Amino acid sequence: MSALLAGASGLVGRELARQWRGSGRLHLLVRRPLAGTAAQHSVHVVDFAALPPLPRAEAAYCALGTTIKAAGSQAAFRAVDHDAVLAFARAARAAGAQRLAVVSALGANAKSGNFYNRVKGETEDELARLGFAGLVIARPSLLAGDRASLGQPVRRGETVALAALQALGGLIPLAWRPIAAERVARAMLRALAEAPRGVHVLDSARLQQLGAP
Repeated sequence: MSALLAGASGLVGRELARQWRGSGRLHLLVRRPLAGTAAQHSVHVVDFAALPPLPRAEAAYCALGTTIKAAGSQAAFRAVDHDAVLAFARAARAAGAQRLAVVSALGANAKSGNFYNRVKGETEDELARLGFAGLVIARPSLLAGDRASLGQPVRRGETVALAALQALGGLIPLAWRPIAAERVARAMLRALAEAPRGVHVLDSARLQQLGAP
């Protein structure tokens, strides 16, 4: 089976590419050239605002995402976390993908008063209407991983929050604990391979359990 992956240059996307074990090819859709890929990977440099027809695939994974600070504005954030995600999903459906797993966020809700959570929730709702036989939505808590190795800037607030939450350890409910990107990716891969038809939302507690080594 071949698959499509958007966002392979990020924390979760890198882990999805590393852990994927399909029998066909994994097509990585990226904004800029990507080094260090495996023999089973094909890299496609694309503009998510004007995607070409994608290679045929049975499944798709989406780990596209940014922050309002990194994007520079709410409009630029929405262009990535809503527009690009939906453009990829539609192109994946056109390429034959019947199943999609996507990284969303804890607190995603189309009716939220928080802009970030509202955009994530609206994106989820629109993905559910695209006709995938199976849709897995991952809602991780604070992601832990090595951003520096990806060439991403260190997020000072995130670093402080991670240190504080990890110090509290088991006192924090499972759904709110920081979660390693590799665990999120493992959970997404397992869920999409095993999930029955329909929409399946995995909160961070379920991701912690399903993504355990």
